[in-house]
Amino acid sequence: MTEPTVTRAGSTAPANPPEARAGTPLPPAQPEISKENLAVLQLTRKDFVSDQEVRWCPGCGDYSILAQTQKQMPDFGVPKENIVFISGIGCSGRLPYYMNTYGFHTIHGRAPTLATGLKAARPELMVWVITGDGDALSIGGNHILHSMRRNVDITLVMFNNRIYGLTKGQASPTSEFGKKTKSTPAGTVDTPIQPLTVALAAEASFVARSVDTHTEHLQQTLQRAGMHHGSTFVEVLQNCNIFNDGAWRDFTDREVREDRMLVLEHGKPMIFGKDRDKGIRLRGLHPEVVTIGQDGIAESDLLVHDEQADEPYLALMLSRMFWPDYPVPVGILRAVPRPTHDQLIAQQISAAVATYGAGDLAEALASGETWTVEPG
Repeated sequence: MTEPTVTRAGSTAPANPPEARAGTPLPPAQPEISKENLAVLQLTRKDFVSDQEVRWCPGCGDYSILAQTQKQMPDFGVPKENIVFISGIGCSGRLPYYMNTYGFHTIHGRAPTLATGLKAARPELMVWVITGDGDALSIGGNHILHSMRRNVDITLVMFNNRIYGLTKGQASPTSEFGKKTKSTPAGTVDTPIQPLTVALAAEASFVARSVDTHTEHLQQTLQRAGMHHGSTFVEVLQNCNIFNDGAWRDFTDREVREDRMLVLEHGKPMIFGKDRDKGIRLRGLHPEVVTIGQDGIAESDLLVHDEQADEPYLALMLSRMFWPDYPVPVGILRAVPRPTHDQLIAQQISAAVATYGAGDLAEALASGETWTVEPG
């Protein structure tokens, strides 16, 4: 029997994952973009811009995320007919209308469930999920957890503006403690969710963070995310200039971001600061901000980032670092290969067909009111 193939980001991978078969190595964590596909398709950003009028508030960070997504899509070497954007409810939910690809605008919090079913039925498709902090982490929290733990081969981008914007400014699951909003006039008493911590705890195989206004970094992050095979979670810190203006300004503004953000690079020491003289070292079980050259601190004393570590301990620590106690990490926290949900399903189907034959659905439905399922 010929194995079904999955074309993703210009690569061809067997539907039966190599790591699921004894004695064979893992596939590469980041498959190369197919030069052949790029040469044949010759797509540009314009090919991914739909004819719909973009309707977000002027100045909204969503415009930047849309623009960087459209700019990045041609580089994947995937025909736009094989790309699907699925969204939930919220301002971010409008993005599929503006992409000249296939798309679904689904119900509140359920975008990951539709994406899971679509990817299982059509594994050759490149599936993106677009969501917000309210849509993903409130009513959609359960669905996010299971799509991540199953390692569904989807790229999920979460717009985090720390507010419910579409419904005019209520506290969201990521609103900071004490935040005064229309729904919490005395200040919210809820502890905010840390999205990256949740994604890592749910065993997402790719976890990253970027910022709407840092366009070059955002493009690079989206490219890496789109190339990954497996559950991909990207948090984009995004500004809602109408209902929560300046939510991230303390560390994202151009004047301060070099001193208050940590740009992660795999295999390199964690250095930050306008003068590149600050770093992160481990003191006991806790990260510590130090100054290179002070008190005998050398670059060799600093933590070195490893996005491919077998265990997510380092990534979890980074996900808990936040201003003003620490610089805010951006970039790829974790990127590891793992069998994907659709690959494992395809493997089970192939094994069942090899053992029992293809079967006949109509015959099964007409055979009686009950069936006996024997364990394989």
